Amino acid sequence: MELITLFCIAVGLSMDAFAVSITNGLYYKNFKKSQVLLSALTYGLFQGLMPLIGYFFGSLFFSVISRFDHWIALLLLGFIGFNMIADSIKEIKHPETITNDSEFGCKTLFLQAIATSIDALTVGISFAAMNVNILFSVTVIALVTFSFCIVGGFLGKRFGSLLKEKAKVFGGVILILIGLKIFLEHTL
Repeated sequence: MELITLFCIAVGLSMDAFAVSITNGLYYKNFKKSQVLLSALTYGLFQGLMPLIGYFFGSLFFSVISRFDHWIALLLLGFIGFNMIADSIKEIKHPETITNDSEFGCKTLFLQAIATSIDALTVGISFAAMNVNILFSVTVIALVTFSFCIVGGFLGKRFGSLLKEKAKVFGGVILILIGLKIFLEHTL
């Protein structure tokens, strides 16, 4: 596989994680540099691990995975997105209840990482069929995703302060749309 082709695949796979990184920066008050780095590292790691798993084991379970991967992404991202929107509506209707206690936790990060990297599992299966250098390929995918997510996290932080409480609605809508995009790509 040519490097430019691999890079394009890596960019395509990283777009969901990039959008979620922007959303996290928009949504979470005081999203720290360390959290931007941790989330970018986690998304990069998951985007690299999923094709590796797909390469070695996915072909055995392809029919099961391909039937449910889009549902998993839709449910996880939809759940997180709807919670963000509900919190924002409460804050808009009752500004006195704003506590600034939205914390970016490990559970949220883990769910987001899984939801945004499920498609990479299928890519790993196709890599096995193409007989690519899997270690080099997953390294490129992980590094590209990491880089995009660093930029996304800081973009979200920058614009989150400008949008204030509307950022939560915007972020929730983005997550729901990403889940729908993944779902529609697999069902249409």
